[in-house]
Amino acid sequence: MKIEKPELVAYIMIVVGLVLLVLTFIIAALMLMSVVGIATAQDLSKALGGILGPIAEAVIKVMFLGIMGWTGSIATIRGIQLYKESKLPVQPQQVRQVKNEEKNWKSLTA
Repeated sequence: MKIEKPELVAYIMIVVGLVLLVLTFIIAALMLMSVVGIATAQDLSKALGGILGPIAEAVIKVMFLGIMGWTGSIATIRGIQLYKESKLPVQPQQVRQVKNEEKNWKSLTA
């Protein structure tokens, strides 16, 4: 069994996408398990100053995980599409139709 180039690219895209998705979920689970203690202070301005740092860090991590998950899902979807397209047989009727469309286009542009 010989694997053609489009099929190989499809397999690579699927694997890369799935690895990114799995890593995203692992990192998210590890972040969820690490509990940050709640800082308490008598002064409101000191409390807000102490809270904004961890909030900004959490927002950056969530954005990073979102982009990772989005990229992984797109790579997986594209890999599946490539795999499906590589398995479709080329039918003679479709080839004839494409050639006829090319002839029509050439006659219109000439």
